Amino acid sequence: MRLAELVAASAAVAATPARNEKIAALAALLARAGRDQVAPVVSWLSGELTQRQIGVGWALLHEPPAPAPAPSLTVAEVEHALGAIGELSGPGSTAARRTAVRELLARACADEQAFLVRLLVGDLRQGALAGVMTDAVARAAGLPVAELRRALTVHGDLPAVAAIALAGGREGLATIRLQVGRPLAPMLAGTAKDVAAALARTGPAAVDWKLDGARLQVHRDGGDVAIFTRTLDDVTARLPEVVSAVSGLPLRAIVLDGEAIALRPDGRPEPFQVTAARFGTREARSKPLASLFFDVLHVDGEDLLDEPLARRGEALAAVVPPEHRVPRATADDAAAAERTFAEALAAGHEGVVVKALDGAYAAGRRGSAWLKVKPVHTLDLVVLGAEWGHGRRRGRLSNLHLGARDEGTGGWAMLGKTFKGLTDEMLAWQTQRLLALETHREGITVHVRPELVVEVAFDGVQTSPRYPSGMALRFARVKRYREDKPAADADTVATVRAIRDRGTRG
Repeated sequence: MRLAELVAASAAVAATPARNEKIAALAALLARAGRDQVAPVVSWLSGELTQRQIGVGWALLHEPPAPAPAPSLTVAEVEHALGAIGELSGPGSTAARRTAVRELLARACADEQAFLVRLLVGDLRQGALAGVMTDAVARAAGLPVAELRRALTVHGDLPAVAAIALAGGREGLATIRLQVGRPLAPMLAGTAKDVAAALARTGPAAVDWKLDGARLQVHRDGGDVAIFTRTLDDVTARLPEVVSAVSGLPLRAIVLDGEAIALRPDGRPEPFQVTAARFGTREARSKPLASLFFDVLHVDGEDLLDEPLARRGEALAAVVPPEHRVPRATADDAAAAERTFAEALAAGHEGVVVKALDGAYAAGRRGSAWLKVKPVHTLDLVVLGAEWGHGRRRGRLSNLHLGARDEGTGGWAMLGKTFKGLTDEMLAWQTQRLLALETHREGITVHVRPELVVEVAFDGVQTSPRYPSGMALRFARVKRYREDKPAADADTVATVRAIRDRGTRG
């Protein structure tokens, strides 16, 4: 298959908001893909490389070579080239990687080159998320979606499941079982505005503390332990203390779901960056991580995915000691859940996850069986600029640059970017409004006079060297524009710093 076919399908998917049309376009492409091309086609159109990371970032891509006059690349050639780039290591590997990337991009025509750049920087926003792609694979393979989702639940790797489905059909899917040592996509939590709203949807529930840690899935088979991140990357070598904790459990085989988190001596959490830093180093003694588990998917030959949470909770308590379990309470009413919520916040954690006691483990899916509840912070910030959008947002200013008033300098301190929370109406309005405030442009960014105030919700403030302010908002999303408020009344750097420091102190 030629890369140009895939790029054309990507453009078609991005151009339509209709889910069924997206599925039809993707299914038609998959039906034409060769057996060895299915995995990269599914992976790329889901916005990921099959290799996940190959050491290529914006620094190697911001000045691409002149594109080829006509398309000539095949999917197989690109997949081979990306794999070879990812294997480069040692002295001189950075220069070799730069050369290899430029050689690949020079063979791509303009549309192919734009696609590859967006893919490599993780910016392929085209609406082909896992749910859409799963339905497309089922349609291309002529299989019920439910059967494909079940296979994905126990396998966890959509490109691999797609290859099996298209090559072997129903018989191929029947061979897929939960395999200790092979990660599966984690179950995800939806959101609720408060614990009462969450309980109204779940009924009687387990209420877990929500930790601001790193999601882990730990597999043990005899003496072998493997640890995977939320994105299914293997980080076993970086977390020897987690390996030690799971190796000491009195059993032969287990699959656990939980978190690794840096804790202070008093048990309160360190800032998230302290936990995250451990994933870039092998120095365990610099800041040991606590391993805290909230679910178990397999124990000594018994799969528990289809068991209700109440049964899985009993199995977890039977094999994992309390010091390695996320604090949990059960609640039949909002008052009981509120008490656990208050306890979690008082201990310095993010909030709670309310989980239906009768819910099975839906790997890779986000639904109403798990609902996270966190206190919401808001700030009134000023828009300093915006970036032109991609896909269905093409032609509109989308990604907002957010700034707070710096009373010390009289200027503005950038705190991050967001394109979340923007409706089509808001996108159209802000494009017109921001272009009227334009001062100059840099690449895809339109810089504007700092006059427009926007109310932004966010989950917290973290220390960040990326911006001169030294801070960045976590999970920022737009709530509304505040045309009633002048920029002089926007929130200040001091206010943001106080929020950060409260979170740091707990």
